Amino acid sequence: MKDIDGRTQVELEAAAFRRLVEHLRERTDVQNIDLMNLAGFCRNCLSNWLKEAADERGIALSKDESRTHVYGMPYEEWKDRHQREAAPSQLADFEKSKPGH
Repeated sequence: MKDIDGRTQVELEAAAFRRLVEHLRERTDVQNIDLMNLAGFCRNCLSNWLKEAADERGIALSKDESRTHVYGMPYEEWKDRHQREAAPSQLADFEKSKPGH
């Protein structure tokens, strides 16, 4: 990407972010704890990073708004529809590899 101008790079990165969010909205079978255990981040992390970016630019974006953007619906609704209770093995894996969140 060294030959790409800054604006185009930002546009490409934004497109990749939008695709990741869309993918995670479609893959409701993938639980946040699975993402945390495998990748060290989850949908909540993405929504927090989005809010932090808005905060850095002085843009008003609440935690609920950023989560709704990432989840495609209010967080509590997503949890009610899609979140399952974590299995003991998932919790144990999380404790072993728990990132500093």
